[in-house]
Amino acid sequence: MASSRPTSQHWLTLLGVGSGVLMATLDSSIVNISLPTLVENLHTDFATVEWVVLAYVLVLTALMLGAARLGDLYNKKRLYQIGLIIFTLGSLLCGLAPTITALIIFRAIQGIGAAFTQALGTAIVTEVFPPESRGRALGTIGSIVSIGIAAGPPLGGMIIAWAGWHWVFLVNLPIGIIASFIVHRVVPDLRPEKREGGFDMLGAAILFMTMGCYALGMTMGQDLGFDTQWPRILLGIALVGLIAFVIVERRQPYPMVDLTLFRNTLFSINLLMAFLVFIVMAGMFLMPFFLELVQGYPAQLVGLLMMAHPVVMGIVAPLAGALSDRYGSRGISLIGLIVVILGCLSVASIQPGLSPLGFVLHLIPFGIGLGMFQSPNNNAIMGSVPRNRLGIASGLLALMRTLGQTSGLPLMGTLFALQVRAAANLPPNFEVTQADPQALLAGLRGTYQIAAFVILVATLLAVLALWLDTQSRKQAAYSVVSGEQKTYH
Repeated sequence: MASSRPTSQHWLTLLGVGSGVLMATLDSSIVNISLPTLVENLHTDFATVEWVVLAYVLVLTALMLGAARLGDLYNKKRLYQIGLIIFTLGSLLCGLAPTITALIIFRAIQGIGAAFTQALGTAIVTEVFPPESRGRALGTIGSIVSIGIAAGPPLGGMIIAWAGWHWVFLVNLPIGIIASFIVHRVVPDLRPEKREGGFDMLGAAILFMTMGCYALGMTMGQDLGFDTQWPRILLGIALVGLIAFVIVERRQPYPMVDLTLFRNTLFSINLLMAFLVFIVMAGMFLMPFFLELVQGYPAQLVGLLMMAHPVVMGIVAPLAGALSDRYGSRGISLIGLIVVILGCLSVASIQPGLSPLGFVLHLIPFGIGLGMFQSPNNNAIMGSVPRNRLGIASGLLALMRTLGQTSGLPLMGTLFALQVRAAANLPPNFEVTQADPQALLAGLRGTYQIAAFVILVATLLAVLALWLDTQSRKQAAYSVVSGEQKTYH
């Protein structure tokens, strides 16, 4: 793997890892479209069927960094394979689930497998590919994520109509088997050059509790309101857990998360930028409400229109990654954030009576910007840490995605509800989906105006990161020149 140019083995490695990524993203978007069918077929209710999604997200979020730390201690390839096998087995069990309770338990098993594949996939690609083509490889992973998100709704609708809900999960089996075979045959063993310490069980337990309470508190707050008792208690426990985790990790000889990574200002800034962007991305769940309740489009057309921005992301991401390989990551990701702001403002300018093509055109800048931002930003994050910390860096990056989505969904939903109620002067407890179309449109536009401000904050952080990186390079160049002059004299 010493070659400076990618070989067929590099690209086969990307195919194996990318297949696992495709399976996980496809599964999440397909499952969301199947929830109404599950309510009817498994004789359950809306509150219970939500746990089909929650069980997966909670386990994934809580175990992510633990899986990443194990990757830095042991063989990343083997752990990724284990994750693939657990996820594929969980998919089989989900497809055979006789009751809603069994399905929820089996979704948690899927979450265990996904924690390993999502935490270690980026680390494997970063370690295998030479730096000169790493951005293009990470951009390809970004495209695969976009394809999975885009293909999920229409594919899920067809599977449910033609084969039944069981095949929403069983469709993962051939993908999982093929991915496991490719990873086994092609991916090299990625053992650490020097194993540093052991596994921090106390830190892992505190982190599991903290992340679980945070994710559960955010999701319960979405349903019950953040002014109710249980969301506040859970988020309070999460805050106490975070403080306890930092204290414990600072005293551990071999911590779960090496907090010295955050002394790297650029690394921290890039992670924060990713978190803010994923918060805004989570707001895409509002679009079906606009398309169905305001525009009156049928569900089949909505599923197709929701493909617009992930398809554009998938096209742009590898191009942005290749550009970041050639010109550097920070300028490309900064341009991407500026385009995302324009995309948010484009959504905020939507007018009633919009045609399907008009909706797609309003969404295209958003997709272009996200595609330009993500792969260069991921490249900057993964390129700023030493090899023996790639696992935890990959895990932190994946954690920013899940935390951004977990936080962004209730946050964007709350902003939308407040905007709708304010536009129509509705009482606090009024069900917003029953509001008139003009109020719903005002809610969407107001929410994305605020989203543009959130991305503006990320953009200012990107400007700061670019300035700091430029100063660091100038200082390094000055040090080299000074050293050469001293040697000469």
